[in-house]
Amino acid sequence: MQIGLVAEPYSQLRADALITYVFDAENRFDDVLQEINREMNGRLESLAASGELTGKSLETVLVHFPQGLAAQRLLLVGAGKPGNFSAADLRKIAGAALRYLKFRGATKIVFLAREGERGPEAAQAVVEGLVVADFESDKYRSDKKKHEVESVSLAGFDTGLGADLVSAVEQGRVIAESQNFARDLINEPSNRLTPRMLAARAETMAKEAGLSVEILDERKISELKMGALIGVAQGSVEPPRVIVLRYTPKNARPGGPVLGLVGKAVTFDTGGISIKPANNMEKMKYDMGGGATMLGAMRALAALKPSIPVIAVIPSTENMPGGRAQKPGDVQVAMSGKTIEVINTDAEGRLILADGIFYARKVGCTHLIDAATLTGAIEVALANVNVGAFGTPREYLDQFLASAKAVGEKMWPMPIDDEYEEMIKSNIADIRNTGSGKGGGAITAAWFLKEFAEDTPWIHLDIAATCWIDEGRPWLAKGPTGVAIRSIVDFAMKM
Repeated sequence: MQIGLVAEPYSQLRADALITYVFDAENRFDDVLQEINREMNGRLESLAASGELTGKSLETVLVHFPQGLAAQRLLLVGAGKPGNFSAADLRKIAGAALRYLKFRGATKIVFLAREGERGPEAAQAVVEGLVVADFESDKYRSDKKKHEVESVSLAGFDTGLGADLVSAVEQGRVIAESQNFARDLINEPSNRLTPRMLAARAETMAKEAGLSVEILDERKISELKMGALIGVAQGSVEPPRVIVLRYTPKNARPGGPVLGLVGKAVTFDTGGISIKPANNMEKMKYDMGGGATMLGAMRALAALKPSIPVIAVIPSTENMPGGRAQKPGDVQVAMSGKTIEVINTDAEGRLILADGIFYARKVGCTHLIDAATLTGAIEVALANVNVGAFGTPREYLDQFLASAKAVGEKMWPMPIDDEYEEMIKSNIADIRNTGSGKGGGAITAAWFLKEFAEDTPWIHLDIAATCWIDEGRPWLAKGPTGVAIRSIVDFAMKM
């Protein structure tokens, strides 16, 4: 899909459809809508008077052969109340409009900006919305119908801003395409994305993006004594891998921060000996969503070039109930030397992250972010609306949450009080891999990870409830979401 800025008057642009948006307000017909309404002899006002056009959020009204426009159709998307409007709303509007039109045969589209949303931030949001909305999860369907938008022209933006506007469009494309790259990985079935296959895909991406890459195989993992990862992997015939990607800026300041991105990549999770119920187990292919998130973030950062070094560490394995699988009650020795009593083999993600986090620190990361489809408990707490965000010190977490707010990703700060540490103490080892059964499962899982981050500034993102959606949204296909990539990229660019 080609996306480009145009300077021609929107009324003269020939297209299958022209998109703009309308607010839920009495003076909804201002600026360009006033012009369009006048050319259409008050037709928009008539639609509003009839109750068909209200401006409610993401409401769509399609007008065929609108007078005064060269476009064959005019799509009006509701923008909600103007006082609450943000770039996040603009992103959803663009995505919802594209998905509405692509399934109605539109191949050439114009997106028309409105007063107040004509600068770089708005342009980037629109591009992100368009590109993310164009992703589908039907990769392996042989009967899928092809719906393809060939081009979108961005009209009405302040082209006087020149390079800043062009840069914003390109940045939006890079981030959204990286989000879709991660979504494509998450969508893969486990027979087509084993740990070795994931490592190969990561290596190919890294070479294309200009990142350095190192793949730790089972021999190297054993040499490093990554006992927590080995314990999870030993039940599968598929060997584990640790993917290490490095971005190094040309002029990194000496003694400056090095950001470490650690992602859980369990390419299929049966639960091991503590096996999961059969219902919905097929979705456990997306248990590598945290690893895919970090790969997507690294792909974007390679192009956007932050001023700090960034290292991604992605431990990958299957969790299977084979004859050699670890059992409840086993004790594993993590790379850090801490001993772990395995209470539940289905709490495997925190085990492989333990070695991933420690390894990231060993290779020089001074600040950490991990992402993982870690607990069902986070869905109990936050449903599928917010990512659960944990972190210490709180100032570090607050900086990250500011980035999440800036890019329109919903995240909620979760407690990490010392009392929860008591719940993961073991009678026979240093710690246990689940809490004491008194609730707070997402929090005790985070505390387990904190044991390996220690005093390093650290953020944990539990994306278990937000990494995948079973029902599509107007702006997003059902399936993988690519959540947290925009926030991580924004945060890294500002460090």
